Amino acid sequence: MKLYKPKFWEDKRNILSIILYPFSLIYKTLTYFKKSFTKSIKFKTYVICVGNINLGGTGKTPLTIFIANFLKRSGKKTAVIRKFYKNHADEHLMTREYFKDLLLSNNRSNAIDNAVRQGFKYVVLDDGFQDYSIKKNVNIICFNSEQLIGNGFIFPSGPLRDDIASLKDADIVLINGNKIKEFEEKILKINKSISIFYSKYEPVNIEEFRNKSLLAFAGIANPKNFFNLLEKNNLKVSKRMVFPDHYRFSKKEILRVVKFAEKNSLEIIMTEKDYFKVKKFNLTNLKFLKVKLKIENENNFLKNILVNDNEII
Repeated sequence: MKLYKPKFWEDKRNILSIILYPFSLIYKTLTYFKKSFTKSIKFKTYVICVGNINLGGTGKTPLTIFIANFLKRSGKKTAVIRKFYKNHADEHLMTREYFKDLLLSNNRSNAIDNAVRQGFKYVVLDDGFQDYSIKKNVNIICFNSEQLIGNGFIFPSGPLRDDIASLKDADIVLINGNKIKEFEEKILKINKSISIFYSKYEPVNIEEFRNKSLLAFAGIANPKNFFNLLEKNNLKVSKRMVFPDHYRFSKKEILRVVKFAEKNSLEIIMTEKDYFKVKKFNLTNLKFLKVKLKIENENNFLKNILVNDNEII
């Protein structure tokens, strides 16, 4: 879905949220019936789902890559599964850059069947919490502390694709950012057995951009998070450009950005995800901020992922 996240998604009292609320009730009802009448299939592989209840921007893909590489290092034959969307090529390319065994399909169940045929004993779903046709061994739900659940409403009156009550079906919550005790308590009221962990992104190549005037652009769900990371690391951002999530840049558009940067003596910095959208243009003056995912209590987090390992067939 290509969209700029509207500001009213953060405010319960906004008139637009109230006007759109009946449509959210329809969306919620349809989701309920879909879940009620969909039969879950158990596969002959260990299924770890990295999902969310927000409309993007929670860091599923970096976490998926992190988990898949951990399993591979542990000697477990692992595949990453993604549903194929034409306008998600950036995430497909970024995943394959760091984990080659990526299986794409218009149907996740078909992709898992393919993984089983190829002898993969573990699969990591990048998204799929709302795919009720798949029985998962572990459900991990991602949040970002800057947005959490916004105004708490379901699309279109809010940013949620699923009600927060759906966390009763989750095993782990990973929050990227600051600790928020009130949100933890809210989650535990829904599911007292859920495990809550925190993570952060640590810049790897920050010194490349130190003491330079920067043009920062982002075509991701929550560009504010990227800009905040730059500011937190005391980088000088002189110009910001924002595009919709999964935006497909043309070479002409990127050349205009490059020309603007050169004219104003700015150096371009972008997210790694955006870099994979424009890498094909082979322009040497496009740079991205490389980040590393760090998880607090990492060992416990990884143990929780494999807590149902005895269920593997």
